[in-house]
Amino acid sequence: MYRLRGIVLVALILAVPALLPAQGPGKLAFEVATIKAAAPLNPATIAAGQMPHLGMNVQGTRVDIGFMSISDLIVAAYKTKANQITGPDWLKTERFDILAKMPDGTTKDDVPVMLQALLADRFGLKIHKDMREDSVYALVVAKGGPKLKESAPDPEVAPDKAANNNPQGAPQIKVDRAGGGATVTTPRGAVKMSMTPDGHMRLEMNKMSMADFAQQLTPLVDHPVFDMTELKGNFQVALDLSMDTMLAVVRAQGMNLPIPAGGRGALPGAAGAAEASEPSGASSIFSSVQQLGLRLEARKMPLEYIMVDHLEKTPTEN
Repeated sequence: MYRLRGIVLVALILAVPALLPAQGPGKLAFEVATIKAAAPLNPATIAAGQMPHLGMNVQGTRVDIGFMSISDLIVAAYKTKANQITGPDWLKTERFDILAKMPDGTTKDDVPVMLQALLADRFGLKIHKDMREDSVYALVVAKGGPKLKESAPDPEVAPDKAANNNPQGAPQIKVDRAGGGATVTTPRGAVKMSMTPDGHMRLEMNKMSMADFAQQLTPLVDHPVFDMTELKGNFQVALDLSMDTMLAVVRAQGMNLPIPAGGRGALPGAAGAAEASEPSGASSIFSSVQQLGLRLEARKMPLEYIMVDHLEKTPTEN
């Protein structure tokens, strides 16, 4: 049960980044927005199949945000990565539910700039940007070429159903209590999670672009990951994660998960830091990536950082 709860929490966390919209131009703001503190996740009820709303759901002019941290909101608003944000520790621990209405005529592509306005108006967010040369991982094709299977094409959808399709929908999770796994269904495909006999978590994604894959890898290692493969299209990919990595991912998001007897606890530094220091280990993220005919190559490159100058922990009243 302990592992199943951990799997479900990791499934929820890894599903969120793929749902963030692209940044839109212009100066826009939500017509109205209700913000309240999110209730804590209950792993036991999640494992029992009672799913909370998590992530961002954009339907028409309605924006429904569940259990997102300020860090998540800044990532969505400024099209950046979480480890390119510098601010107080509680950026990742304080989580909120937000229900907002967009002006008529706007689309989900306008959500980021409206989030910028909401963060400034309701949380008093003030930032400045700073360019630094920093360590990153480049996701590249390894010698011998990629070992990836292309995803099956999407089935055709009837026009009447396509009109009602929600491309920004919240993830849906099916928990297999007997098999000890979970499947997350997102607009970009299904993510299946299960435990291997040697105690690792296997993550299988049936529809993943290399840009999205780099985004999914970032929380698992100690530096941002950027796609430099030049591979186009969507692919089926799989990763094996150690229990330490799984715990570190959960805790890096400000969530607490009890450690069973004999557990080694949270990893030092960023999520996945220990795996990053052992690229030859059987459970290493590096080894899993290499099995796909890809490679994580350490590089230096200029990155734009979001520096939080001021932020209120409690938003102004609705």
